[in-house]
Amino acid sequence: MSARRELPILGQAQPERSDAARNRQKIIEATTRLIAEHGTEQLSLDEVARAAGVGVGTVYRRFGDRSGLLLALIDEHERRFQEAFLSGPPPLGPGAADRDRLRAFLHALVDRIRGQEGLFLMLEKGVRYSGPYQVHHTHVATLVAGVRPGCDAHFLADGLLAPLNANLICRRGYSIERIKSGIDQLVDLL
Repeated sequence: MSARRELPILGQAQPERSDAARNRQKIIEATTRLIAEHGTEQLSLDEVARAAGVGVGTVYRRFGDRSGLLLALIDEHERRFQEAFLSGPPPLGPGAADRDRLRAFLHALVDRIRGQEGLFLMLEKGVRYSGPYQVHHTHVATLVAGVRPGCDAHFLADGLLAPLNANLICRRGYSIERIKSGIDQLVDLL
């Protein structure tokens, strides 16, 4: 009996070869390391390729250019962040009261932006990236509706997310503690 072969579904991404997946992970890890050591401004694809132990052509074929690589890095971190707030342990994940989850989510978002400030500042300079705002907004609106039934949860979600941008978090001079305290005050007003 032969193994059943599945036909690809139109619009579905092709499965990634194992060597391509390993190379992608090596490139992402090397990029993360280089950015932590030197920041985003000096990052070059040649340097990433050397640090990852792959050819520079592999990096270009996979990511296109420096912006493509940086967007892939942000997406990788976003995927982990979404797993944490959608199915991870409470209070960020399910199982805690909506107010506690809302507070934990907003604090984690601040930490995420601060942890990747160079990437987020680059995005705010005009690199085209729609980002995960809609996912974040839907999550926050759902939690807000649980905290305060009957309110305009979508508008309040925009209001809670608006100050959480890289320029405020990284350049305004507010400490992370002050930002999180301000978030807590906003959440307490709901």
